[in-house]
Amino acid sequence: MRLHRLAVTAFGPFATTQDIDFDALASAGLFLLHGPTGAGKTSVLDAVCYALYGAVPGARQSPGTILRSDHAADGTPTEVTLDLTVGGRRLEITRRPAQRRPKKRSTGFTTEKAQSLLREYDAGSGQWRALSRSHQETGEEIGQLLGMSREQFCQVVLLPQGDFARFLRADAEARGRLLGRLFDTRRFAAVEERLAELRRAGEHRVRAGDDRLLAVAQRIDQAADDRSAPPPPDREPGDAGLAPAVLEWAAQVRSTAWERADIAESARTTAESALAAARRALETERELARLQERSAETRRRAEALEARRADYERALALLDRDRRAERVAPALALRDDAERAHRTASAAHDRASATLSGGFAVAGLTDDRLVDAGAERLVARERAVRQELGALDAARRAERRDAELTEERTALERQARADEEIIEETAVWLTGWEAERRALLGRVEDAQEAAARAEQLAGRLEPARHRLAEARRRDTLRTEVAAAERRLDSAARQANSAHESWLDLRERRLRGIAAELSARLVDGEPCAVCGATSHPEPAHAEAGHVGRAAEETALAAYRRAADARAESEREHASVRERHAAAEAAAGTEPVAELASAVEALEREHAAAHRAAAGTHAAREALARAEREHDGRLDAQRHAERRSAARTSRREALEREQTALRAEIGRARGDAESVEARAAELERGAERLAAAAEAVRAVETTAAALKEADDRLASAAFRAGFDTPDAAAEALLGDDDRRVLQHRIDAWRAEEAAVADRLAEPGTGAAAERPPADPAAAQAAYDAAERTLRRASAAETAARARRTELAGLSRRAEAETRELGPLREEYDRVARLATLAAGTSADNERRMRLESYVLAARLEQVAAAATVRLRRMSAGRYTLVHTDARGGGQRRSGLGLMVVDAWTGSARDTSTLSGGETFFVSLALALGLADVVTDEAGGVRLDTLFIDEGFGSLDDQTLDEVLDVLDSLRERDRSVGIVSHVADLRRRIPTQLEVVKDRRGSRVRQRSTG
Repeated sequence: MRLHRLAVTAFGPFATTQDIDFDALASAGLFLLHGPTGAGKTSVLDAVCYALYGAVPGARQSPGTILRSDHAADGTPTEVTLDLTVGGRRLEITRRPAQRRPKKRSTGFTTEKAQSLLREYDAGSGQWRALSRSHQETGEEIGQLLGMSREQFCQVVLLPQGDFARFLRADAEARGRLLGRLFDTRRFAAVEERLAELRRAGEHRVRAGDDRLLAVAQRIDQAADDRSAPPPPDREPGDAGLAPAVLEWAAQVRSTAWERADIAESARTTAESALAAARRALETERELARLQERSAETRRRAEALEARRADYERALALLDRDRRAERVAPALALRDDAERAHRTASAAHDRASATLSGGFAVAGLTDDRLVDAGAERLVARERAVRQELGALDAARRAERRDAELTEERTALERQARADEEIIEETAVWLTGWEAERRALLGRVEDAQEAAARAEQLAGRLEPARHRLAEARRRDTLRTEVAAAERRLDSAARQANSAHESWLDLRERRLRGIAAELSARLVDGEPCAVCGATSHPEPAHAEAGHVGRAAEETALAAYRRAADARAESEREHASVRERHAAAEAAAGTEPVAELASAVEALEREHAAAHRAAAGTHAAREALARAEREHDGRLDAQRHAERRSAARTSRREALEREQTALRAEIGRARGDAESVEARAAELERGAERLAAAAEAVRAVETTAAALKEADDRLASAAFRAGFDTPDAAAEALLGDDDRRVLQHRIDAWRAEEAAVADRLAEPGTGAAAERPPADPAAAQAAYDAAERTLRRASAAETAARARRTELAGLSRRAEAETRELGPLREEYDRVARLATLAAGTSADNERRMRLESYVLAARLEQVAAAATVRLRRMSAGRYTLVHTDARGGGQRRSGLGLMVVDAWTGSARDTSTLSGGETFFVSLALALGLADVVTDEAGGVRLDTLFIDEGFGSLDDQTLDEVLDVLDSLRERDRSVGIVSHVADLRRRIPTQLEVVKDRRGSRVRQRSTG
């Protein structure tokens, strides 16, 4: 990255536009940026950082930071433009922060949004080409080209000497936080956390698997339901021997259940044989009883059948008369239909006669004569009436046209009144238009100003909320740290107590171990200690002797306490690290003050946001008002044109309507209207047509009725009835006919059934035998059945118990198989997690994974810094990295030592003098710049700035430091030194001077060589 030109306007202390030609400054390789205190030397560096990242470095980027110069005129906008080459591309970045400016259409100020402009120089055309106007796109483009965050850029390009001096004296944790920000080792911390989570999850799964296995064992014990079976093994979750013990015990319980099931099966087979014999005896007795009852029932049914014979013969006679009457039924139905048709036609004739008798005279016929007239005369008169009706069509059209003309004239009058109202209303509305328009424009400007203010407040609100959240997390974690320390102390005390108890029991057991060995001696067998086969005086256990089981129990208790202490140590370390991170992010400011500041910002932002929310509504209201203004003017013009054209149309309508009304008067006669006259004639024609049809229907139905009477009399005589009425009485309904036929069929079926039963040979033989006794046989059968149910239930229970135990045993085996890989995975993950967290015994230096990676980076930085440190110190000093452990619980990995070639000893960097600290920190900063640059993808950094610190060097050391800085030109770099040391002005000829006065600062470039 090479800087070419920087232009700042109304920025920081600079009131007017100041141009800085970095190409001219870089030509000398080393240049000096100097000026009095407060003139704005650091503001030049702030402007470079702001142009690249839209923010100033470090602590100067606070929520209350104001970038605009207090010396600038109101009409001069704050702007920073940077021309640079990065990644082989020449770019120009222009940024304007959110700032207040005078309103264009009224008094007061409005807030203008922040703006960004990115352009690229096209060498082929010699022109600048616009790339983006978006803050986000510009930031992403520059970030990808530089490959560094703002924090990294400020560390490697704007070298802050004070930060590196503190870095030299800092402890491992402080160095780790700085290196972590520069090299972004969050992924390694995430790996540590992930391994810890996997270890906790694995432990949970193993314990859950043991709990499931113990639950299966409990279910096996419940399913066995046998007091003679052995009890389940007494093991705890996490015990390595739990699974084999459960499987062995389950096999014993399962074997006992198999034997009990075989015994129950034998008892059930015996009971089944007895039940089969009882069933055969019961069936024999039941069959005999059935046959005897059947014989008695047959005799009763024969007697009842003979008693119903008279009803049977009467039903046969009724059905015979019905069959003969059915031959007359069609003639009866025909006669009824003819009679109904004649009555209907007569009623219609009477209604037509009443209609014609209502005062209607036709062709000289009176009302009474019309009623008695024949059908032909009525039809002829209907045709005459309809001919007269057709002659009224033209008059009806004229009448409809007259109504249309009346409506049109009414519409013209209504339109005339509406147009007059439009003209008057528009004139009244236009009197207040200008005032309303000015008010709406003011609303739009106020809403725009609120929107800009809301955006500015939103940029300040999020950092404030983040800091408040970290402060709350800091206070919460402080309590958790204290609680973790208390738990750690308690776990340590318990572990120490358990250890002492185990050692005491072990020592007591060893004192009495001879008695324990003597208990295993057998006469004739050699002693395990001395080999003798005779044991004349074996030792005896004393009172209070400690056995092996007691010692192992104490050892297990100690191991559990040690594991608990290790877990407490890991928890305590984790909580302390999280508390340190939260404290670094939040600082020491109380939560109440941060919350009050956030609340104030939120209220101010909410108020601005509510006001800004009306921007769209204000613009829409202005647009609606302008549209309404244009619409009203257009409506007024159209209304005036319509009024002029309406007069001639009204006169033409009046003339046409006068002629039409004369024609209508001649056609309607005495009626109210032509349509009324036409309706009267239409009703008369319809009445005449109905009367003619009624006369014809009466004549036709009378002839049909006479013919039907003749056919009915002939049919009744042929069927054997004296009169038609007798045939009608003999005719049965469907329901009666079905009832009689059902009685006949039932009597015949019963007669056949009784005859069949009387013919059965077994029924008669059973009646001659002694009476059957099925109750006794049933009692014997029930007793055998109860015996079988008890035996079957016992067998079913035994088989179910055996099946359930087999399934539970298989489940126990499956749980054991699943638990094996889980335990192996847990052991592997636990070893990795403790190793990465630095708490494992295998991790001798107690280095966390993140610290290990940062230590490698620090070793690279120390090696790169040593190259320049040797030249600055005339070969005396070398900077080396050390991973030695600190005292107490401190971890290793991020130590720095200075090796003095004059004495051959190594000492801590905190023992350096002021001047030594400066050039050592300078060498460290330059080395860090090289390493971070390589880490960022090898982006060339052709322009560096070094801020202050040269005043602490003697002349010889200053010459050596300047020689090292001047040697950077070998890599085609230019270095700017920010200092007000007077001696540097004589040593560095190319200078950029910042001069301050009451009207604001300005810059001057000059060369004293």
